[in-house]
Amino acid sequence: MHIDMDAFFAAVEQLDRPDLAGKPVIVGADPKSGRGVVSAANYEARKYGVHSALPITQAFARCPHGVFLRPRYSRYKEISDKVFEIFHSISSLVEPLSIDEAFIDLTGTGRLHGDPVELGRKTKRRILETTGLVASVGIAPNKFLAKIASDFGKPDGFVVVPEDGVQDFLDPLDIGRLWGVGPKTGKMLIDHGIRTVGDLSRMTVESAKKLLGDHGEGLWKLAHGIDSRPVSPGSGRKGISKETTFRVDVTDNNRKISTLRRLSDGLAARMRAKKTFGRTITVKIRYSGFITITRSDTLDMPIATSDDIFREAQRLARPELEGSIRLLGIRISNLTGEEGEQLPLFGREERNKTKNFERALDDIQKRFGKDAISRANSLEKDDIEDD
Repeated sequence: MHIDMDAFFAAVEQLDRPDLAGKPVIVGADPKSGRGVVSAANYEARKYGVHSALPITQAFARCPHGVFLRPRYSRYKEISDKVFEIFHSISSLVEPLSIDEAFIDLTGTGRLHGDPVELGRKTKRRILETTGLVASVGIAPNKFLAKIASDFGKPDGFVVVPEDGVQDFLDPLDIGRLWGVGPKTGKMLIDHGIRTVGDLSRMTVESAKKLLGDHGEGLWKLAHGIDSRPVSPGSGRKGISKETTFRVDVTDNNRKISTLRRLSDGLAARMRAKKTFGRTITVKIRYSGFITITRSDTLDMPIATSDDIFREAQRLARPELEGSIRLLGIRISNLTGEEGEQLPLFGREERNKTKNFERALDDIQKRFGKDAISRANSLEKDDIEDD
């Protein structure tokens, strides 16, 4: 089961202020500042083309009569805690994705809670009765399908995908619904006549790989509803991330790569400070049209050095770096302490040199400041808005 609260921040504001009922509510930056983005918009505001991550100036231009509010994170956290108490009363296997959504593994809950479909309806009612807020629910054989199902029915959705109805559910969907289909991949697929998930599912896996490379097999599996990832309790909130938004959208690939290098340096420094390693790396790319995609991989060995992070981030990001980009980010998750580091059989001396070099950078920056020393290929930061 995937549960996602509808327009969460805006819904909380309407809950606390009944006078906002029926009005377009936009939570985010101050539109007078001319900077920042929308954090959340209710469905009344979305009718005017306002959505999360939209520049606040554009949101004001599209909906000047809307109610613009600054976020109240402590209040959102208070409501979120109540919602997650309900989640944990259902199953011990709850994987939070954010403050307002999670996956819940229903395996083995039948004796206590009964039929999964009835449990889903009961959970929606409990959330409404406990918080006064509406959630959308998707129930399906795996995480990918459950997430698609809950999104499909919004707002106030309740969609069930039975095991024998997976392909019937997927086939009519736009190809952009598949995880990992960004603007570049989407255009390539459409150019080859693949507009729906069904179009891709009818291809052979070999044809998909030939068209899309290594990425093709993963998309082909999703087009058939194949997703073997388990629900991982707590994994959604355990990670270290760093991202940068550019003042002016960037088209120069060298600048994009130098930004990945700088982000890798910053992440590695944080991981050394926390004495931690990570096995899962995710890159985040937001294009000028505010379409955001992520690419993720779980590695055989945990990493922590800037060189390792940079190498893997480049591998994941390079196929999607074409075009005009507004934001780049890297996240390391699936964390373990230093005791979890697995030393390679070969290249230990070189690895130790890298670790000593990066510790030396830390010492210099601690003593003389962050700008005292940095890599030459990470110096292009005149156009950085925030970090």
